[in-house]
Amino acid sequence: MTSRTNEAWLTDLRSSGSSRESSLNDLRAIVQKGLPYALSRWLSPTDPLFQPLVEEVTQETLLRVLDQLDTFEGRSLFTTWVHKIAVRIALTELRRKRWRDSSLDELTDNEETPPPPGLLADPQASPETAAERDDMLARVRRILDEELTPKQREALILLGLQDMPMEEAARKMKTNRNALYKLLHDARLRLKRRLAYEDLTPQDVLTAFEHR
Repeated sequence: MTSRTNEAWLTDLRSSGSSRESSLNDLRAIVQKGLPYALSRWLSPTDPLFQPLVEEVTQETLLRVLDQLDTFEGRSLFTTWVHKIAVRIALTELRRKRWRDSSLDELTDNEETPPPPGLLADPQASPETAAERDDMLARVRRILDEELTPKQREALILLGLQDMPMEEAARKMKTNRNALYKLLHDARLRLKRRLAYEDLTPQDVLTAFEHR
């Protein structure tokens, strides 16, 4: 694993090609090495949920780091900053009542993929609520169609809706894991900007699907 200064981490992660790929690989290894110790107070590494949690947290951490590179102020080691992000994400996941919470990704269903159980199937929903949900879902689909490339939509469906492991999704899409991270990173940024433009937040979207 290459040793880097704070400046080198930032430069490599903002670059393209082999430098970026190498830095992401190294960062992934650092996150996965540190999580067992950091989480041992709450979850044993022998717990069957542990390894899926590590994979989930690692994936989200790398995406979050790429999103927030400009917020790193250099007051600590870059890897320390990343580790804190990873632990916060992991503890948030552990606090969830369910293993996977409903998210915007789960609203990206298409004709070939059924909606997630419980999200759209509230038999007690009033006609007004059902109509509101239908309108919001149509709006989300329109945003996805207009903002994302076919590859970005495919990545969101495979990883967000179908919960496919990163390596398997990369093979299916005939790409590598780091390229898939970049694809997701760009997709998230585009969705974030579009939702803001339409004066929506992810929570606004989810609220329309809560039981009334």
